[in-house]
Amino acid sequence: MENTVSFLLFPFSEDADSADKQKKQTVNPHIELQFSDANAKFYCRIYYAEEFHRMREEIMESSEEDFVRSLSHCVNWQARGGKSGAVFYATEDDRFILKQMPRLEVQSFLDFAPHYFTYITGAVHQKRPTALAKILGVYRIGYKNSQNNAEKKLDLLVMENLFYGRKMAQVFDLKGSLRNRNVKTDSGKESCEVVLLDENLLKLIHDNPLYIRSHCKAILKAAIHSDAYFLSSHLIIDYSLLVGRDDATDQLVVGIIDYIRTFTWDKKLEMVVKSTGILGGQGKMPTVVSPELYRARFCEAMDKYFLMVPDHWTGLGINC
Repeated sequence: MENTVSFLLFPFSEDADSADKQKKQTVNPHIELQFSDANAKFYCRIYYAEEFHRMREEIMESSEEDFVRSLSHCVNWQARGGKSGAVFYATEDDRFILKQMPRLEVQSFLDFAPHYFTYITGAVHQKRPTALAKILGVYRIGYKNSQNNAEKKLDLLVMENLFYGRKMAQVFDLKGSLRNRNVKTDSGKESCEVVLLDENLLKLIHDNPLYIRSHCKAILKAAIHSDAYFLSSHLIIDYSLLVGRDDATDQLVVGIIDYIRTFTWDKKLEMVVKSTGILGGQGKMPTVVSPELYRARFCEAMDKYFLMVPDHWTGLGINC
């Protein structure tokens, strides 16, 4: 408060510009590091370094040293069912997944990140359920080989591996849409080797519904509705509910993923063109819809996909 008053009392342009520049430098949330050896120069930018550090302390059981140790050993990872063409890596201990981010996606996340930190830490402190798969860090890394001048830069997002320590019998990527949401598989081979989609799930639950207990249904519904409302309020679309069925423990593991994509002007144009049928398509429901419509469709579908097992509390005990 004292700095604010001093600035208001002495509004000379030169001092004001200097103070403004100094303020921007002191509040820069990112850290940049450079180091080198005999063969190459290395570069790393840690986006929102302090904010991510505090969040990891809130939500992770392991230490910061363990997090760094995991990231120090990564291998290429083939994302099953992925259509984005993005490059993925996984830590050798299988705890974390790293995804390459295009520049526009980086900028979208940087704008969204302060709201994300507030939402996640708020959920922890208020013990509010959330299904968002946790993003644990975003980095820009690069190197330049001083011997042959080869160089490379990558923007990487680090997220938790929802299926760490588990062996999934089946995995589904669910968006609540039935357009182009089917994976053709050989009979009897619908295993975790192939990520299945909404239409595959609907065929499966026709004979083998996904039953969950009433309290689990209530928590899942509350988490999905809260998360989807939060995402739509920040114009996020195209997220999915990743669902894995663990036969060993008879459990479902779920998490909302891919919640970086925003509803930009090109998506608005695509929605209008497809819905009006200007370039064909006969005015069918577009694959790209507004954040609010996406949220409503997503929540409605997830409510239907998971059926509740009635128990003696159902109906408040009436006629039980």
